Amino acid sequence: MSATLRTATPADEPALAALWGECFVAPHLPALYALDPNRHHRTFVAEQDGRIDAVVVYVPRQLRDAHGVPQRVGGLGSVATRPEARGQGLIRRLLVEAERTMTAELCAWSLLFTGTPGVYRGSGWQEFPSPVTEGTITRGGPPAGSRFRIRTATPADGPALAALRAAYDQHRPLSSVRTDEEWAVRIPAWYGPLDRTLVAEDPDSHRVVSMLVTHHGEQVLEVRECAVDPRAPQALGDLLAAAAARSRDTGPTRARVRLPDTAEVRAALPRLLTDAVAGEEHVGMARPLLADPAAVRATVTAPGAVHWYGDSF
Repeated sequence: MSATLRTATPADEPALAALWGECFVAPHLPALYALDPNRHHRTFVAEQDGRIDAVVVYVPRQLRDAHGVPQRVGGLGSVATRPEARGQGLIRRLLVEAERTMTAELCAWSLLFTGTPGVYRGSGWQEFPSPVTEGTITRGGPPAGSRFRIRTATPADGPALAALRAAYDQHRPLSSVRTDEEWAVRIPAWYGPLDRTLVAEDPDSHRVVSMLVTHHGEQVLEVRECAVDPRAPQALGDLLAAAAARSRDTGPTRARVRLPDTAEVRAALPRLLTDAVAGEEHVGMARPLLADPAAVRATVTAPGAVHWYGDSF
């Protein structure tokens, strides 16, 4: 029986949550899905025998281009196919529907992140490189001599972190323009409570001058996000040293750093890693819609470009 392709309705939400629960370990997806009040006509499903077998969701976001100018971009996420329905080309067909809607809604281009790029290449999405640095976590003593107070973030820091993030990303290609609602829902969904974020505070002005988001796995410490006040570039190194000290208590011996390839990041990395090896990963994919393909490529490959993990779709 051929699948029927259609957009979702409010009545489909329990079935969508069940499908995502079957395909992912991501209980936060329904909450992220609810962020878009117009989500149903941007959700494309394949239905067979009254059952939703596949889904693709388009999320409109404002992303900065190679010049730092926000552009409307169609983020694709929550892509799932029921195991027994795989191999039928359902996702490929749903991508066609998503492309039509994104183009009609004036998206300049489309962005997605995946570990299975072959699913999307034939539909026009192309991979691009992102910097990643790996190495052994330094086992020196705790950071000393810092003029900053290093501590975990609290809910009271929320406005300061949002302002710091916006300033750091003001001209950064590929970064998202975060809304208040995304700070309230999307960021906690991907990063957990704010107390998992380290901040550096100026003891005189009590101003937060840097932030660092990490995830402590059993073997690997992942560094997922940073922001730095240009008046205090050395604060990032102090935060990385503090993260290294914490890892001695939580267990990881190696770190994987996904931060932009900038001078302040390169200068700070020795505070965390003893044998840093810089490389690339190719999990991001882009597809021009209304924009010039060269402009899209310039954005995703621009020096310092980054799409923070916390802005995942």
